[in-house]
Amino acid sequence: MPKYIVRHGVMRHLGVFTTRGKESYARGIAVVARTSRGLEVGEVLCEATEHVVASMENPKQGQILRSQNDDDVGELRRMLEQQQKEHDLCKQRITELNLEMQLVDVEHLYGGERIIVYYLAEDRVDFRQLVKNLAKEFQTRIEMRQIGVRDEAKLLADYGDCGKEVCCNTHLSEMPPVSMRMAKLQKATLDPSKISGRCGRLKCCLRYEYDTYQELQKDLPPVGSEILTNEGKGRVLAQEILASQILVEGEDSRRFVIPGSEVLTVLKRGSGSLRRQKNRPVEVSKDHPPAEAPAPDPKSGSESKKSAPNKDESPVDE
Repeated sequence: MPKYIVRHGVMRHLGVFTTRGKESYARGIAVVARTSRGLEVGEVLCEATEHVVASMENPKQGQILRSQNDDDVGELRRMLEQQQKEHDLCKQRITELNLEMQLVDVEHLYGGERIIVYYLAEDRVDFRQLVKNLAKEFQTRIEMRQIGVRDEAKLLADYGDCGKEVCCNTHLSEMPPVSMRMAKLQKATLDPSKISGRCGRLKCCLRYEYDTYQELQKDLPPVGSEILTNEGKGRVLAQEILASQILVEGEDSRRFVIPGSEVLTVLKRGSGSLRRQKNRPVEVSKDHPPAEAPAPDPKSGSESKKSAPNKDESPVDE
């Protein structure tokens, strides 16, 4: 019995789905399937080979019932109109109950088994009365699902700064953590407005090439290292990771760029950053000798001059 990878639901869940018999489905075919949540519509992505399934973490299970027909398309169109009404009514009930939550989206399953309400909230929300009111209005099971800002972008965002559809709404099934260290390693701009996505967090694409950068960086001496090259001794000032090159400052203060393969040996391994030296001695030239401190006035002790009183200060009578 063939198995397929099917994407379903507004959160774009991925699962391994079986078929009823020996039916075969091509990529992109819209299907009606039975999932753990109920009857849903989905899209066939590929055949569930051992290699594909091994790359998935805890894939959901289900069964493909049939390909979508004209009746299914008409029913989906009607459900989308109904979902908008349900969204407006849910938003109205939240306002009436004065709940501190932000409604993001409402998902009505194709089979009508349940309605899932996605919302944002900073603290825990007591929505029991809201669930009772909505269940009475819609005559079905109500499921409340709290999400984060990245999931909000996954539901509502369309295009990113690159001009393409946002990754979280296309091929990403899970959103891995992204840190500022990844942006620094790739020498991306540190301007938050340029490296933040539609969700306001760091862009997911900063992680795509991070592993490659780490592998290439292992072949280069860290910044601050003292190395020996064909040009003599020097210190690493910067790395050009993708080009596998380093910027070196020689003993004569001359700077030059060399491939990482031309490093003969690392005399002293650096910490990875150049830190300013504290209490660095001041270089003094013969033409400009250091100024001497004025000699103390014998009449005033250690002070050469007595500071004049401030005009804004009034004398104090003791």
